[in-house]
Amino acid sequence: MLIDPKTCISDLIGHYWKRNSPMKALLCKAFGPADTLVLENVDSPVIKKNEILLDVQAAGVNFPDTLIIEGKYQFKPPFPFSPGGEAAGIISQVGEKITHLKPGDRVMALTGWGSFAEQVAVAGYNVLPIPEAMDFTTAA
Repeated sequence: MLIDPKTCISDLIGHYWKRNSPMKALLCKAFGPADTLVLENVDSPVIKKNEILLDVQAAGVNFPDTLIIEGKYQFKPPFPFSPGGEAAGIISQVGEKITHLKPGDRVMALTGWGSFAEQVAVAGYNVLPIPEAMDFTTAA
């Protein structure tokens, strides 16, 4: 499946699935090219004390994402995993140790992987507020 880089991941997921079903994620189940990724129902992440839960509105697609799914990057997430190292969206939950962010904040995040999903858990130190005038696609 080819994805226009300007397409928000939430638009892509919404095109294929109803929004009232469980969380959707684009998954890598074995190393290979992008056309081996599958869109599936998965459980929403459970955050730790130092994390936020991000409702993903847009996700960046970068060269390292292709290396990760092909098993050619220096780290290899455990299968199955959702690629995507950059995201922008709205915080839905914050862990108890997070004091600089709150639910409803518009933010951008560096995730390592996991951004090609409707939600992703992110360490609070990898999250930055989005300027009011910036849209999610630009922020991602």
